Amino acid sequence: MLQSQIESLFDSPPASYTEEHFALFHEFKAALNAGTIRSAEPDQASPTGWKVNAWVKKGVLLGFRLGAIVDMSIHVGRQPYFDKATYPVKQFTATSGVRIVPGGSSIRDGCYVAKGVTCMPPMYINVGAYVDSGTMVDSHALVGSCAQIGKNCHISAAAQIGGVLEPVGAMPVILEDDVLVGGNCGVYEGAIVKRRAVLGTGTILNRSTPIYDIVKNRIITATDDQPLVVPEGAVVVAGSRPIQSGQGREWGLSLYTPVIVKYRDEKTDTKIQLESLLR
Repeated sequence: MLQSQIESLFDSPPASYTEEHFALFHEFKAALNAGTIRSAEPDQASPTGWKVNAWVKKGVLLGFRLGAIVDMSIHVGRQPYFDKATYPVKQFTATSGVRIVPGGSSIRDGCYVAKGVTCMPPMYINVGAYVDSGTMVDSHALVGSCAQIGKNCHISAAAQIGGVLEPVGAMPVILEDDVLVGGNCGVYEGAIVKRRAVLGTGTILNRSTPIYDIVKNRIITATDDQPLVVPEGAVVVAGSRPIQSGQGREWGLSLYTPVIVKYRDEKTDTKIQLESLLR
């Protein structure tokens, strides 16, 4: 019922929006906040293990259509903020079970942040995102719109988990359970990082850059209809490959590429184990 109503209102915009339309959107946003609907969800029938819920992304975009720009300033003279009325700052209480350490973090309404999540300042979680329990979002890290983050992940300082709203059928970035994203990493364009994978410092993942798996002697690429997928337990680091032809070869240039150097083992687990006292 909610899906059909959201799709109808998105696909056939009225001349003006009524109180009933706003009530529908607030029902939709409450479901986003509760985590009962998601822009993408696990699907064992899919080759990637995930499917996109395009109607949810339509609902998120609908909120931008509905909202007027209002003054959200903490202090209009010192900290002025002006944004869509439909997406204020998300409200938490002590019973929410989320640690938001003082220092300038921001979490937008319309996203799910589970109990046990730790937010180190300053970080940002955008609308439509899903962040599951036990995950830490470290300082200067970004969780983009509609990104899906699993349980017990660590998104290290200055890492960027890209978001995607349009096109509505595009897969958002997904990190499955127990993923470690090192500092200054970037995961973009619908890449999927499977459970227990590790991204070393400075690793960049997107659709146009293949991953060279030197352990299993293969090259992993995105296709027209499938995103880039980091295998389960892979340990990926930033590497390079030489240009093989033309002036690039003459100049001795290399291109950036992510490289799988090993698969996670007990030694890896010991190195990346997080101190439980930080949680």
